[in-house]
Amino acid sequence: MNAVLHRIRTLFLFLVDGGASSEGVPPRVLQEIARREDAAEQLIGWVQLAIVVAFAALYFAAPRAEGSSGQNFVPATLFAYFLFTVLRIGLSYRFTLPWWYLILSIFTDVLLLCGLIFSFHIQYSQPVAFSLKVPTMVYLFIFIALRALRFDPRYVLVAGLTAAGGWFLMVLYALQSDMGEMHITRNFVEYLTSNSILIGAEIDKIVTLLGVTFILSLALYRARFMGFIAARSSSAAEDLRRFFAPEVFNSITNGVELPGSGHCETRQAAVLFVDVRGFTPIAESLPAATVMQVLAHYQQTALAEIQRFDGRVDKFLGDGILATFGAVHTSETYAADALRAAEAVVAALDTTAIEIAGIGWPGVFRIGAAVAAGPLTVGVIGASGRLEYTVIGNPVNLAAKLENANKAQRTRALTDLATFEIARAQGYSADLPLRHGTAVAGMAHLIDLAVVA
Repeated sequence: MNAVLHRIRTLFLFLVDGGASSEGVPPRVLQEIARREDAAEQLIGWVQLAIVVAFAALYFAAPRAEGSSGQNFVPATLFAYFLFTVLRIGLSYRFTLPWWYLILSIFTDVLLLCGLIFSFHIQYSQPVAFSLKVPTMVYLFIFIALRALRFDPRYVLVAGLTAAGGWFLMVLYALQSDMGEMHITRNFVEYLTSNSILIGAEIDKIVTLLGVTFILSLALYRARFMGFIAARSSSAAEDLRRFFAPEVFNSITNGVELPGSGHCETRQAAVLFVDVRGFTPIAESLPAATVMQVLAHYQQTALAEIQRFDGRVDKFLGDGILATFGAVHTSETYAADALRAAEAVVAALDTTAIEIAGIGWPGVFRIGAAVAAGPLTVGVIGASGRLEYTVIGNPVNLAAKLENANKAQRTRALTDLATFEIARAQGYSADLPLRHGTAVAGMAHLIDLAVVA
């Protein structure tokens, strides 16, 4: 019973979605797919136009065929198909062609080609069976293959079934017509050298048309199914990119295997910690929408400065920001870059304080920042169902405590002397005021501080 239901569902998906469910695909991706399908219809139209122009050029350039005494329908058919194709191209650029118009277009393609093939027996004053041997029938395969440009197996299937049906009707008409010089034969030589009909040959043509149709449809069915899976994965990956530094994103998406809990490495790096002064009590007095707008403006401003100095935001901690320099990618100037970024973040938020006040923040918007450098462990923590890529180590704890020490020291940004000396060795040239032997809350020993801002 389940197998039957599965087959019914598969058939339903084929008829509705062309072989793949759009469930789970974001609307923006579906819009892009629809846009590309519209572009595919335009491409199909241009290819058809190129075919009819090339066919017409060859027809009029080639010497006139001998033995044709009847009416010649080729020029009229080519002209009618040219007009139809130009109209179709024009409409495809004005709006999305509806499904029924595409089906009508397929019917028209096959009807005009079959009509052209059928007319050859009139042009050459031969029995109807004469048309069945015209090599122009191979163009039916081109019309079937053209529909594959849309990447939708349903239209390939319609084109193939229509072509096979059209040829079947032509064979049926030939068998039902006044036989005259025609007769059914099983002799292949007689079939080739006379106007006789070889049933097996006509069956071969129809089977070949159907075979090409079903093979192309199956290929497109599988490709479309994989395409939707790829679209979901690509969309998820693009969304994931916004949550991680580029190096972390690449290690997750391009790695041989997915990093697991405990996967880590130790690097010399620096940590920048930023926090908003008095955020909690002020935020409680403001509308939630205002708080979120302020946070977004503050975080975007800080992020731009951090990235300008080659930093990577490890995480947003409410009103706090934890950024690293040289942790997720090696750097020879990690400490110097972190101190420059701290200065730049403080300056940028001072500059934008008026804008933040305009959003609804009362008073002056101020932040505290701190930088600490040293060995950092970079890796994956968490359980199998919830992993997080982060940094741990003494510099993280020290930076958090130094940021908090800004309140007692009445400063805007601090670092410790060891980090300052590393930064100077890396090219940091600012002459920072020092405060030796300073007590910092949470630290068991006195710290030599350098005032960044």
